[in-house]
Amino acid sequence: MEYKVEELSPVKRKVVVDVPLEEVQAALAATIALYRKDADIKGFRKGKVPSSVVEGKFRKQIYAEATTDLINFHLNEIMGELGVSPLSGIDVDAKEMDRDQAYGYSFTFEVAPDFDLPEYKGLVVEEEEIEVDPKQVEIVIERIRQNVAKTKIIKEERPVGNGDIAVIDFQALQDDKPMEGVAANKFELPLGEGNSLPEFEAIVSGMIPGQTKEAELTFPDDFLNEQLAAQTVLMRVTLHAIKVKELPEVNDDFAELAGGYKNVQELREAIEKSYVSTREQLVKGDAQKKLLDQIKAGVDFELPPSVVEEQIDKQIVELQGQLERQGKSLDSLGLSRDEMRAQHRPQAEDVVKSSLILLAIANAEGLTVEPAEVDLVLQKMAASTGQDFHSIKDYYEQHNLMIPLKDRVLADKAMDAIYAHAQVTKIPAPSSDSEA
Repeated sequence: MEYKVEELSPVKRKVVVDVPLEEVQAALAATIALYRKDADIKGFRKGKVPSSVVEGKFRKQIYAEATTDLINFHLNEIMGELGVSPLSGIDVDAKEMDRDQAYGYSFTFEVAPDFDLPEYKGLVVEEEEIEVDPKQVEIVIERIRQNVAKTKIIKEERPVGNGDIAVIDFQALQDDKPMEGVAANKFELPLGEGNSLPEFEAIVSGMIPGQTKEAELTFPDDFLNEQLAAQTVLMRVTLHAIKVKELPEVNDDFAELAGGYKNVQELREAIEKSYVSTREQLVKGDAQKKLLDQIKAGVDFELPPSVVEEQIDKQIVELQGQLERQGKSLDSLGLSRDEMRAQHRPQAEDVVKSSLILLAIANAEGLTVEPAEVDLVLQKMAASTGQDFHSIKDYYEQHNLMIPLKDRVLADKAMDAIYAHAQVTKIPAPSSDSEA
């Protein structure tokens, strides 16, 4: 086998491979031998079937497997000799081998571009000082009160409104017939929290316990359930009761309930500590972004197209997930797929450029990633999602995600190195009044 490498662009390579007839026939013979070993053909003993008979009976499978096996063997050998790591999948252009002819094929792949790194040590950046904002502490305490609050049914005869929890039965009807799957009994609907369709809350709002009400409801065009999107139904609602939250007083009992704290002071100190830790990560992240922006401004290079396209795909999938959690779909944006991809391209290009620069800096600094470090990331992922560590690791391995994960850890290390060598100047944090 012989090959030659063509540079199609700074980030794309094409390898043209020539395979002599002898190697073609050897590859076919090896595959035929494997089939002959297990071939069960009437009139012959198992394992004793002539090679020509086996080849004739299983020709399609044999030639396809022999071609694939030979190409895979070549790919490993050639990529090892070239000493390059493709940034994306290898695209093979090949036809099936012919027993009586020499064989040729080609494959293309993308590589990281070569570029001269600008200065990345000793950069100057400002970073906010950390100050505890008492208002933020109170917001957290109020959120805890809401989370641990108990509810009770009120006896007062009054209309239900924002801040209440309506205990309802509802049923959607179309053409006077109940719609399957659009109904519930004793459903608890918080009003005014934005968790339900405003049009549905408007029907319930103002009702009095014991009252049954019917009103038309038109689902939004971008409603997640496509069968209901843009449909108008008659919604029948019965209000059984009104519940209200009983917020606990902020005292030592509340501190114990909130997390086993001895008193309110200990609770506040824990909240402040968490606040400071979170703010430290945020302001450090902001400073690191500024440093990386300085580096990116000093270098320009061609980006690997397929890597950019993969990043766009990833961003759109993330956006789709966000919309679905809001009960919406991508169609709600009113953009065609091409328009959506064009809108996400600048961000994707910035992400890819940042990654390539950080990986280049990691290489320049001789940084490496140990398997235990990758496992630690997966363990944190498992803990945050409530999944099994081994299940997540198996998924990443089976879907070829371990190398991108390792690169992400390596890029983080490079960013930490840039920050460690930077001249960081602390500046006062803006006051709450100026932020407002």
